[in-house]
Amino acid sequence: MSDHDEKTAEDRGDTRDGGGESGDRLRKELPQEVPAAAPAAEEAPKEPEPEPVAEPQPDPGPRLTGRQRLVQGLWPPRVTRAQLIVAVLLFGLGFGLAVQVASNSDSDSALRGARQEDLVRILDELDDRTQRLEDEKRGLEQQRDELENSSDQAEEARKQTIEKERQLGILAGTVAAQGPGITMTIVDTKGTVEADMLLDAIQELRAAGAEAIQVNGVRVVAGTYLADSGKGVSVDGNKINAPYRFKVIGKPQDLEPALNIPGGVVQTLEKEQATVTIERSTDIVVDALRAAKRPDYARSSSQ
Repeated sequence: MSDHDEKTAEDRGDTRDGGGESGDRLRKELPQEVPAAAPAAEEAPKEPEPEPVAEPQPDPGPRLTGRQRLVQGLWPPRVTRAQLIVAVLLFGLGFGLAVQVASNSDSDSALRGARQEDLVRILDELDDRTQRLEDEKRGLEQQRDELENSSDQAEEARKQTIEKERQLGILAGTVAAQGPGITMTIVDTKGTVEADMLLDAIQELRAAGAEAIQVNGVRVVAGTYLADSGKGVSVDGNKINAPYRFKVIGKPQDLEPALNIPGGVVQTLEKEQATVTIERSTDIVVDALRAAKRPDYARSSSQ
């Protein structure tokens, strides 16, 4: 290479170097370029989320009170078989208690409304019944002692048997009876007296110690029954009509007060517009008889 070519090359190199320095100086003076952020990847446009649709709520209607909610809970009832049985049993028990309380209340009210002399008479009647039971007890004890102490027990037993037969004949209506007592006459012009009222009178007389009873010629015994029969009453199948006449043997001082107690037989009959008259007597004859009837099935246990 010639000298001229080398010089020319150096000139070009100097020129290149000078250009490089000026280029570096220009970069230093200019702010450093900030690389543009890479454009973010375009996201796919999101579809708007559907708004939740509110479910239709039932109309609560008017607000219920506590009593209305209680009624809705109890009706219509949902009853099981066991609950129904228990309810029926409780109803039966309650009804029985109510009847018993009402009955006791009626009895108590009748006694509370009684006069002092009526209450005294009732107490006397109870004392008399107690005395009769004590007398009967002593009589039985005396018979036992006589049998035990008698030298001839067979003869004594025979006498007691005859006496017992006579007493049982009076109770059975197979023999006539005579003694103190009362006569009660019931006049029923309205036809309002019924069989159950006469039966109440018989039961009250028996409780007061009546030993023999006869109604319009029909002997009353342990098995007597009464029933309504047209405008009259049937006693053991025998129809009788008013006026009803009772002939009763017993202690008059016990029989008459028993019929006149407050709420008793006389007051009940008078409420039915019947007229009742009672007469005491020292000699009442009960002569209506009943035929002796042999029992079909019952036998003496001593045989």
